[in-house]
Amino acid sequence: LVFAGAGSGKTRVLTYRIAYLIQERGVLPRNIFAVTFTNKAADEMRERAEHLLGKSARGIWISTFHSACARILRQHIDHLGFRPNFVIYDDDDQERHLKSVMKELDLDFKMFHPRAMQSAINRLKNEGVTPEQYRPSPFNIFEKRLSLVYQRYQEDLQRNNGVDFGDLLLFVTLLFKNFPEVLRSYQELCRYVMVDEFQDTNLIQYQLIKRLAE
Repeated sequence: LVFAGAGSGKTRVLTYRIAYLIQERGVLPRNIFAVTFTNKAADEMRERAEHLLGKSARGIWISTFHSACARILRQHIDHLGFRPNFVIYDDDDQERHLKSVMKELDLDFKMFHPRAMQSAINRLKNEGVTPEQYRPSPFNIFEKRLSLVYQRYQEDLQRNNGVDFGDLLLFVTLLFKNFPEVLRSYQELCRYVMVDEFQDTNLIQYQLIKRLAE
């Protein structure tokens, strides 16, 4: 755990640890997994590693949470009933799709705003809650409609072989939970796990890293 103020060099420490593991301890680059939150941060860490290690940096898995999960799902999403050439929906695609679902369910956009539905579904996914697990309050009209929309939305995504950003992490967590052999293969691959900006992890990201590092 590196605990220090902003701009004091925490990411630099992670990069130097990667170099130390490879150069001094003989760790194979492919056994190192470094994860961060933005593409910019991942690119910066990769550039620093390449500067320190040259060709030895090839094979290190430096990635954002979402791109790491997308890579895992391209290999194993068939376990969840999707095809490997799935389409990833961005926020705008997600909102359009939700509006379409809500129209089919004849929901009033003024009473149930699509953005509010989108935010609620994203929050549930970040908490690792699937439509089947969600239990709305019987006295909360928004939650009861949310349950319907979430279920239909996920069914439509699967029909279209599509996933959204929240699904990337949720689905990998489900894969690791329900298919131990898949989890074991990544535990064996990712023997050194480093997380940049760990304090920003949400529940689903924490669960993912915890399973990987067990």
